[in-house]
Amino acid sequence: MILVLLGTQDNSFERLLKKIENCIESKIIKEDVIVQAGNTKYDSNKMEILDFVLQEELKKLLQQANFIITHGGVGSIIGALNENKKVIGVPRKHKYKEHVNDHQIQIVRNFNKRGYIIGIDDVENLETAIKKIVDFEPKKYQSNTKNFVKIVEDFIDNN
Repeated sequence: MILVLLGTQDNSFERLLKKIENCIESKIIKEDVIVQAGNTKYDSNKMEILDFVLQEELKKLLQQANFIITHGGVGSIIGALNENKKVIGVPRKHKYKEHVNDHQIQIVRNFNKRGYIIGIDDVENLETAIKKIVDFEPKKYQSNTKNFVKIVEDFIDNN
């Protein structure tokens, strides 16, 4: 099973779900897909879509998933890494009104640069990332304040 995390932002991330559905149709994704959609409203007969998930249920889904496709939220990325899951990070973008700014681009790039995730800049690169995830060996994420502060400092320095 593949778990998709869209977070709890007020803005929709329908663009990612459309691309995932295309990947299912073209058989790039052959597994079941469960989506924690938050405020993204999307109808699909190809994915199981849940609006909001309680923390305990989310933990169970994370543990069951073969890999995670997530928006660029730090909490979603770190949550998946703490469960030792392979992660594809896809940032929400301001130009599509998916977020108030483009901070998720830098977050995804920083986690990607450090080898924790496969980070892509746009949904159009999702197929390539899915093909890479099988052989991807992520660097073990060390959940500590020093590590997190370094990621935040890099983000601030680059903006």
